[in-house]
Amino acid sequence: MTITMTHSGVMPATTRIAGGLLALALGAFFIWGAGFAHAAALHDTAHDVRHAFGFPCH
Repeated sequence: MTITMTHSGVMPATTRIAGGLLALALGAFFIWGAGFAHAAALHDTAHDVRHAFGFPCH
């Protein structure tokens, strides 16, 4: 029995554009959010994430 692959592995342009726009929006949100957040808020967020993953920080 022979199996022939016909899929070229190339994504359509609309899928690539949508993925790029999503990555751009997410990156801008992170940079903007971190740039305007207070240092205490960033520390508390990192602290909570460490506890959520079960990583001791004290």
